Amino acid sequence: MQEDFRLIVDLVLVLAVAAGGGLLAALLRQPVLLGYLLGGMVVGPAGLGLIKELIQVETLAQFGVAFLLFALGVEFSFAELKKVQAISLGGGGLQIALTILVTALVSLLVGWVNSPAQGVFLGAILSLSSTAVVLKCLMERNETETSHGQVMLGILVVQDLALGLMLAVLPALDQPAETIGMAVLTALLRIGLFAAGAIAAGIWLIPPLLKLLARTESRELFLLGVVALCLGIALLTEHLGLSIEMGAFVAGLMISEVEYADQTLTYVEPLRDIFATLFFVAIGMLIDPVFLWQNLELILGLVALVWVGKFLIVTPLVKAFGYSIKTALLAGLGLAQIGEFSFVLASEGQSLGLVSRRVYLLILGTTAVTLVLTPFVLRLVPLFFNWAESLPWLKPYLDAADVPKEVSPELPIQDHLVVCGYGQMGRNLVRLMQERGLSVVVVDQSESKIQQLREAGVPYVYGNASSLRVLETAGVDRARSLAIALRDPMSTRLCLKRALELSPELDTVVCANKNQDIELLYQLGAREVVQPEFEASIELSTHLLAQVGLALPVIQQEMQQIRSHHYLELRPERSPAQVSRELQLAARDMNSRWYSLPKTSPLAGMTLEEVNLRYLTGVSLIAIRRAKGEEVDYPDATTILQTGDRLLLVGTAEELAAFDELAKGEVAIHDENMLCHWIMLGVNSPVINQTLAQLDVFTRCSVQVQAIRRDGKFFWFPDVNMSLQAGDLLLLCGAYPALNQLQEWLSTQGVQGVFPILS
Repeated sequence: MQEDFRLIVDLVLVLAVAAGGGLLAALLRQPVLLGYLLGGMVVGPAGLGLIKELIQVETLAQFGVAFLLFALGVEFSFAELKKVQAISLGGGGLQIALTILVTALVSLLVGWVNSPAQGVFLGAILSLSSTAVVLKCLMERNETETSHGQVMLGILVVQDLALGLMLAVLPALDQPAETIGMAVLTALLRIGLFAAGAIAAGIWLIPPLLKLLARTESRELFLLGVVALCLGIALLTEHLGLSIEMGAFVAGLMISEVEYADQTLTYVEPLRDIFATLFFVAIGMLIDPVFLWQNLELILGLVALVWVGKFLIVTPLVKAFGYSIKTALLAGLGLAQIGEFSFVLASEGQSLGLVSRRVYLLILGTTAVTLVLTPFVLRLVPLFFNWAESLPWLKPYLDAADVPKEVSPELPIQDHLVVCGYGQMGRNLVRLMQERGLSVVVVDQSESKIQQLREAGVPYVYGNASSLRVLETAGVDRARSLAIALRDPMSTRLCLKRALELSPELDTVVCANKNQDIELLYQLGAREVVQPEFEASIELSTHLLAQVGLALPVIQQEMQQIRSHHYLELRPERSPAQVSRELQLAARDMNSRWYSLPKTSPLAGMTLEEVNLRYLTGVSLIAIRRAKGEEVDYPDATTILQTGDRLLLVGTAEELAAFDELAKGEVAIHDENMLCHWIMLGVNSPVINQTLAQLDVFTRCSVQVQAIRRDGKFFWFPDVNMSLQAGDLLLLCGAYPALNQLQEWLSTQGVQGVFPILS
């Protein structure tokens, strides 16, 4: 076969096996990345040997990482890089240094290496994490804008920068100290000169060039110019002794500051996805399944050591830089693998004689296994946190992390609007509300966004919007309305649920990141869910229909009907099985549980409106499986619970326990003649320090203490031996006359009554 045609065949084969492997992984509900790697193993030299030109495929695969990092640079921008510069430069540099130091010492003591140079080389390999794998996982989960996503990407950028330095120092490792020092200085000088040139080009060269390309109004010419720019800068960095990937990232950063950044990203994304697939398949080709099987125990042991070791290095470092324990744990788990650039170092080290062929294969096998495991680990992290929060001794440490970092001096006290997220949507919302004289409080955890709020004089709470304490500080329980405009779907769901714990009747409007989230957000208690793409379709339709002569009131009525039907007319058709799968995937990331309704449950035969589960117990019911096999996803208020139902519930461990008591009939179920009030205990109340068992007044009045909120925590159906404290909020439920009488009695004893929230 002709040489040039052979490359075309290999390229088609790689793309085909990637598509097949990715499809198989998707059907098995596994990360598609796993399918790409397995596809590469099948067609690679260690598999069926179908790929003949491995070097040429690897060369094309380098484009994948280059475009991946170029797109990351365009999205990341200097402003984004600046807000994590401390953890990037300080934390990233320390992580690399500590990993090299610990690895060198341990490997010398255990006898894995014969010289300090080999120990340093091994440490350099282990210090790098996978930019491509972590970035792809974060993008799939829409977590690049989260705190842990920004921390991981910041550290990964420094690791990629360090690769050029490592490659420069590698040949001098066996040389005298002054030779190593000269190699380091030369590499640093190159990096400094390149950085200065990149800044100058980003200011004076790139903007006019992109403006000239845009003036042609030719999509293909604009794309061609951007790709040439990206790869040209990448080749320049390679010539300077740095990596192609680092140059591509810097090229993206340079473009991120100009007005055509979004247009550039839109054009490059398809190229990025195709070539990134080639890269992951190429990594799969390097994996030798026979060697893995023959050395399985050793490789699994090395994987465990690497994972635990890097986790124990990264996690304390991130925590030491002032991030929450959750962010530190996520970063530690996310960066615990060995990166794809370690293949480059290992190959170079083998050619220099720093490692034997067997050690080289062990490094490749260990790296490959950690890359395969990373998507699974990141998917299991939410389940780990759900489990950790159920442990009484561990929960306080996790809760303590979710406190506000900073609060603006004068926050509104009552009837204000709370906006979670200060992106473009949040900024527009705040401006429109302030123009009408309404009080607004913004919650955000980005330092750059908080600085904008300081300069604009907008009241803010600096912290995680999905934290109960942060929302309580923002006064959600006293607010008029809440708007959630967060980019992370998981944070959006948690923010909504916890806000409604503080104020069950709060008016909430939520921006859905994905179409699949619309019904789930309604089920979690949102009053209104907005989907930007559907809203754009509605506004375009309104204009066009008005132009063809339809009466505006009729058009507005039809469009409002689409909104009231949760955009069902605009959403693509999905099978019941697909809806069920999406629902359970979403619930998996939250604290969810399937619960079998007891046969003697008093809830059987009641509608969800009558039971009012979210208000009474805090849980959200998002699916029902009937005894006959029928599944009801996103049940509405008229759905009747039946004996034998299995219920998919979302809630904390305390809320699920409260529901269990309610379902078993261990606590009273309210009827239409009962209502509930929140009552706050004042500091002078005589009931302070008394237990609920001692206060028989509740029993005499037939009033039940449904819940107690204390220090941001909820105690549903509290134990009778629980003592009351000043500042406690008591949810009292009972018949109106008795409840009113009890409230008046408590008020005369220095107890403040709060307005009724359910009748």
